[in-house]
Amino acid sequence: MWRSPSSFSVILVFTLLVNVAVSKTLKRDVKALNEIKASLGWRVVYSWVGDDPCGDGDHPPWSGVTCSTQGDYRVVTELEVYAVSIVGPFPTAVTNLLDLTKLDLHNNKLTGPIPPQIGRLKRLKILNLRWNKLQDVIPPEIGELKSLTHLYLSFNSFKGEIPRELANLPELRYLYLHENRLIGRIPPELGNLQNLRHLDVGHNHLVGTIRELIRIDGCFPALRNLYLNNNYLTGGVPAQLSNLTNLEILYLSYNKMSGIIPSELANLPRLTCMYLDHNQFSGRIPETFYKHPLLKEMYIEGSSFRPGVKPIGIHKVLELSDTEFLV
Repeated sequence: MWRSPSSFSVILVFTLLVNVAVSKTLKRDVKALNEIKASLGWRVVYSWVGDDPCGDGDHPPWSGVTCSTQGDYRVVTELEVYAVSIVGPFPTAVTNLLDLTKLDLHNNKLTGPIPPQIGRLKRLKILNLRWNKLQDVIPPEIGELKSLTHLYLSFNSFKGEIPRELANLPELRYLYLHENRLIGRIPPELGNLQNLRHLDVGHNHLVGTIRELIRIDGCFPALRNLYLNNNYLTGGVPAQLSNLTNLEILYLSYNKMSGIIPSELANLPRLTCMYLDHNQFSGRIPETFYKHPLLKEMYIEGSSFRPGVKPIGIHKVLELSDTEFLV
């Protein structure tokens, strides 16, 4: 029987509405979120209403939960539960949310280790666990998250060495490991990360030299900010550091480094801040640094530079906001 075009439109709209109505959240994700809900405490639970974390028509999606439709089902793609004083161990059920692209649990009171099952989250791009009380070693399984671009593990109590497996993250741009209890040497393999822009391993118990860190030819091609401060690094500043031509901030304060500052560093075209204070450096600061068109801050207090050497600018703590990195 012939139908008018308007009849076809009505049927099409009705079909779409039916499909939306029957589109349900994947049982795997519903189960995982309910397990997480049971473990997180009242501060989160009070806003997680209904049986479906992606919303069921009568209730909106749970706060901090972002879903998307894949075929006939909805899946959880983002989980953001931060600054709500979650207490207890890292919720292992999170690792069953296999479509997650963003996991943000920062500024809580999570304890214990990150489970090795974290390596299951193959689509994860942003992992933010900073400002917790997480312990034990950083699991090498994080190196299996090939899509990861942002890794924030700072302000915890991680111990052991920095896993070399982090060098297996081809998309990694920002690596924050500062304010932990990490020991050993910084893996020079990190220099193979072609997209790494920001490396912060400050305020740990790391040893070794910068020469060891940059020994790989063509290392750190995109690195802009290098924070090595407040560790136990020794040796000098190698002239080869000038090969990191995108470097803007060099933070070496509070180590046990010595020797002179090579004039080649003044050839870094984008250098804006250089912190050398509280080491055992000696000699004079080459005049070329004072002629650098972009260098605004150079702090040298607490070393053994010759009299008459004066720093550029006024020392201040460099803090960059989340929005500058979560892009």
